[in-house]
Parts: sequence; structure tokens; C-alpha cells
Amino acid sequence: MIRTAAEACSSLSESGLEFQRYDHPPVATCEEAAKHLQGIAGTGSKNLFLRDKRGERHFLVTVREEIRVDLAKLSELFGVGRLSFASHERLERCLGVKPGAVMMLALVNDVAGLVSAYIDRGLVEAELVQCHPMENTSTVVMRPKDILTYLSVHGRVVRVIDVPASGGDSMNGG
Repeated sequence: MIRTAAEACSSLSESGLEFQRYDHPPVATCEEAAKHLQGIAGTGSKNLFLRDKRGERHFLVTVREEIRVDLAKLSELFGVGRLSFASHERLERCLGVKPGAVMMLALVNDVAGLVSAYIDRGLVEAELVQCHPMENTSTVVMRPKDILTYLSVHGRVVRVIDVPASGGDSMNGG
């Protein structure tokens, strides 16, 4: 299981992928991260680790940091009952990361295939993406297609979708 930023970056390097790593103080939200990443290339991302009403299915949804996700419409899109944020315990059990460090690269830790992964089309179309490498004390900047390639090599499928956005009071991750 990959648990640290050093292990994640080593794995990315071994895969021959290009990225830039930036270390910073711990951040728990996109707003905090933005303060430390001013002037750094790339589109900020945020990740929502969700579960269905019964807790039988888990979802990782990655979007541009400014998107407010409409969870009701996302539930309909996924064909499940109400979506809510999964517990910290589920997050660590399924992806091996702590809150504030959730990101798509953590899918390599989901060897049991418990998590369905989705990325918003707008993020895939970005030139570069900023994301945490397993810890919220670092950010890597890389091409979105390289993230998808890396996950594919590790046997993970990420579906590209148009994540429904809302201007209202939807729940959002950090």
C-alpha cells in the first residue's frame, strides 16, 4: 500500500510519468491549498469520497476545485439512493489515506475494487492538474491523462463524466 508522498512520487517516477512536486504545510481544504500554491501551474482539484445510502457502494468523484457538486443529481446519475460522505474509517480502509489527502492516485490502494471512480470532463480537459500525493503536505502537478494512465496500469478504471454542478447548498469535499 502506498501511504506517503515519497512513495507516491517514487511510484509515479518508476512509471515514467512527468510531474512536479511542491511541499507545503498541511492543508485540509482547497482554499488552504490555494494559499500555498499561488503562481503554481495547474487546475486545482477536489475529491469527494462518497457512499450510497446503505453504505454498500463507494464512489470517488474528482472535480475542479471551484465546482459545487449537486449530490442529488449525482445520485440519480449513479442510479443509487441518497449519496453522503463516507466516514474517515471507510476512507482509510478503502483508499489508505486520511481526510484532506483524498485524491485519485489513492485508487492504487483499492486492490479489492471497492471504490468506483469518476472524474469530471472539465478536469480531464485541463492542461495540468494539482493534486495531493497521498498526504496533504505536498501537491503534485501533472497532466490528467497521465493520472488516468497510471491508474489504468494499476488496474483501475476511472470513468470520465459531466459531474452535475449546483449553485445551491450541495455538499462538497476539500
